[in-house]
Amino acid sequence: MSILHRLLWPILLAPCLAAGQGSTVTTDEVRAELVAHAPDGVVAGKPLRLGLLIRHAPGWHTYWRNPGDSGQATTLSWELPPGTSAGAIDWPTPTRLPIGPLVNYGYEGTVLLPVPVDVARGFAAPSLEVRLRAEWLVCKVECLPQSGDFSLRLPTAASTVAHAEQFERARAMQPRRLPEAAVRASVDAQALALEVAGLPASLRGKEVRFFAGDAGVIDHAGALVQRWEGERLHLRVPLSAQRSDSPATMLAVVADAAGASVGSELRFAANGWPPLAGAAAAAAVAEPAATAAPLVATLALAFLGGLLLNLMPCVFPVLSLKVLGFAGHGHDRRQLVAGGLAYSVGVVLSFLALAGAMLAFRAAGDQLGWGFQLQSPTFVAALALLFALIGLNLIGLFELPGVLPGSLAAARARHPVLDHGLTGVLAVAVASPCTTPFMGAALGAALALPTAQALAVFAALGTGMAAPYLAAALWPGLARRMPRPGPWMVRFRTAMAFPMFATVIWLVWVLGQQAGIDAAAALLGLLLAIAFSLWLLVGAGRSRGARSAVAAAATVIVAGAAAWSWSTLRAEPERSATATGPLRSAGAWQPWSTAALAQARADGRPVFVDFTAAWCVTCQINKRATLSDAEVLQAFRANDVLLLRADWTRGDSAITEALRGLGRSGVPVYAFYAPGAPAPQLLSEILTVSEVRAALSARAAKTARSEPEASSPRLP
Repeated sequence: MSILHRLLWPILLAPCLAAGQGSTVTTDEVRAELVAHAPDGVVAGKPLRLGLLIRHAPGWHTYWRNPGDSGQATTLSWELPPGTSAGAIDWPTPTRLPIGPLVNYGYEGTVLLPVPVDVARGFAAPSLEVRLRAEWLVCKVECLPQSGDFSLRLPTAASTVAHAEQFERARAMQPRRLPEAAVRASVDAQALALEVAGLPASLRGKEVRFFAGDAGVIDHAGALVQRWEGERLHLRVPLSAQRSDSPATMLAVVADAAGASVGSELRFAANGWPPLAGAAAAAAVAEPAATAAPLVATLALAFLGGLLLNLMPCVFPVLSLKVLGFAGHGHDRRQLVAGGLAYSVGVVLSFLALAGAMLAFRAAGDQLGWGFQLQSPTFVAALALLFALIGLNLIGLFELPGVLPGSLAAARARHPVLDHGLTGVLAVAVASPCTTPFMGAALGAALALPTAQALAVFAALGTGMAAPYLAAALWPGLARRMPRPGPWMVRFRTAMAFPMFATVIWLVWVLGQQAGIDAAAALLGLLLAIAFSLWLLVGAGRSRGARSAVAAAATVIVAGAAAWSWSTLRAEPERSATATGPLRSAGAWQPWSTAALAQARADGRPVFVDFTAAWCVTCQINKRATLSDAEVLQAFRANDVLLLRADWTRGDSAITEALRGLGRSGVPVYAFYAPGAPAPQLLSEILTVSEVRAALSARAAKTARSEPEASSPRLP
């Protein structure tokens, strides 16, 4: 379960195949069955195992814990009664699955993925009710994401042994843990070198297969150099040119290449990793200065990126609040400076808080990136409510002293600087959907730095965003250029409400993309209830009885609307119950997946990936202004480019990992994979038609130059 699910809200996944409740799910590619083995019944301290039994159709396969160059591991999510808990999958030794230039790890034929279950003392139910949500990727030439919901009831007192043979076979296939094995590991720029002692005698002197349990580290298709010195095995495992991780501790399985013996599990420490090649290469394509530059240059890029944030449309509504504040205090030097400093502190501290949370969550194993909070329907709804209230305040529907309790209103009056600080917090909240030039490379570099240096990069980003307002507040000449306060400010204040309402429209649209049309309608209903309640409160008169009655009525109205809104936010939107089919032709956008990308690259086909999100304003502008341009679409079709869209709206760990491999932590990111190129070309965050066409033209020119050479006979 992700950290966002635990702390904030349920992230809704999008399974590609829905299945009814039962112990078996059957598709054209697999027959999946929930099975159990409890020879002594359901008794505390007695062996009890559950498992997913998968029978593949001929030619089809699913994947191991590390799928290799492409694919996705099977995941099992259990619902068990109190007093019982399921462990991790005891993965059987996989087989090597070469697909063109790629090598994957997985299973063909029949495989059982067993899971141990602990039963606490005192468990006394007459039966054990088991529910399972399983998701798997099944591939042949094309790949199909599938999932199923399973249920099973085990009698507590009776023996369950119908699948004893399959569980025994799975136990025999499970890699043997070797506590006596000794592994020495070292890393250089090209390979992971291992010296292993204590392997089984049945394996000595034989050719072995090496299965890395950690994804994104080794070149699975690369040549494995191995030799035996007595009982010691020396291995040199090539590192991936696109390596995306530097694990301090690694897991691997070593097995007989002929398949004559079960695998042996190795766990060992690995230190001295070189810089991440994949991230560095990708960042060098887009921002050459960011990869080789020292920390100072990265801080400079972050400052420039923050400065450019002020020009992004997602920040416009908060800019209107700052303009209004400058207009109101243009001739009050003390208030102007205090407000500028407070706003700057609010911006920088908010960037640091978001960065600290993101780094902490990532350290805990959650795949999060910049703007992660906007992947929550709850946060999006709360932000829409806040902007609606600000807009209603600006048009004069209510004033805070009239609706806040007296103590809060008095505290606000005594501390006006706090308003400026909170404006800085709000500015960062709405700026996170945007990524500017320079900012993407800086954030990607920050996530590879030690924590203190990474936080310094985010502080530089916040300083850049706050710099124009701080400079304006500290510049004495600005006050003389500001118009004097007067009646014009009333109309100006009302005009500033409309950017707020425009932001509400955008946020309601984002919520509809995340949680469905019912959630968007419920949020609009809640906004209407709040506006109506504020109108009632403002017109309630001065008598205590009247205000109490109106406040009670308003509370009931808002509470009812809030309950409806909350229930729709928690409900899962309806989705299509079909599996993803083979890749379609060029010109039509298709969902991104590692399998789809790997298949296209194996086929030698160019690929353009749009990493996007509904809440990313820059993404939506690029989508409508550039990616929908007729010339761009024609160029895609002419070059037979596969168009993949990686939708990060609700959060997706696979997309987050892909962004990390590209040296990025937020969207938009545009990656063009030319056939045969070792790394993708990253285009700028502010995408233009000319830039896309130039990337495609360069690829076409390279192909044209290479074709005559390939067809010409080679002279002696």
